[in-house]
Amino acid sequence: MKRSYLVLLVLLLIFLAYRVFIRPENSIKKEEKQAAISLKSHSEIFNDKVQKAVNAYFSLKDALAEDDSINIKAKTSSLINLLDSIPMEELKKDTASIYEGGVATLNDIKSNFKSLLQQTTMETMRQDFSMATDMMYPGFFKMINYEGATLYLQYCPMAFGDEKGANWISNSAEIVNPYLGKNHPIYKAAMLHCGELKDSLVRK
Repeated sequence: MKRSYLVLLVLLLIFLAYRVFIRPENSIKKEEKQAAISLKSHSEIFNDKVQKAVNAYFSLKDALAEDDSINIKAKTSSLINLLDSIPMEELKKDTASIYEGGVATLNDIKSNFKSLLQQTTMETMRQDFSMATDMMYPGFFKMINYEGATLYLQYCPMAFGDEKGANWISNSAEIVNPYLGKNHPIYKAAMLHCGELKDSLVRK
């Protein structure tokens, strides 16, 4: 009888040791494996469409620096069309949340550029440009796992007066300020190269 109790006690101790030391570790590893989400590389078509939209953004940025309202509207229309052409469905191969978040953010970006088309002053155009920029970098680019050429985030502390700064994205570390352009009503072209490099997103 005592031997039976001893065998049962040993079996109980083995079971408890399994529950405490072995099973939790395996469960944690399994949960970590399930929780890990790695964004997949994109197709050449997806990356090409994104890069064309980014290049159109650079053209719009340059038009703002030139204070050319007609060209600004033309570049904005082209940018909206190129943003529409990005095959966002490809993000479904990652997760539903990445796809849905990417589409929602892209719609917000386009909404600001569409608003820019309705503006009648350089300042309000630049405000819409600023809001769209803040949605694009880093949020949208990181959300879609951007795989294009290096992007530079630049900043002007005086974009909308002495106390309100704004960001823009460039394909070069050189500062060409789209907020204090060549024909600024106060500074003229004196502040065209005013600004600082804030961040960069390097191709992986």
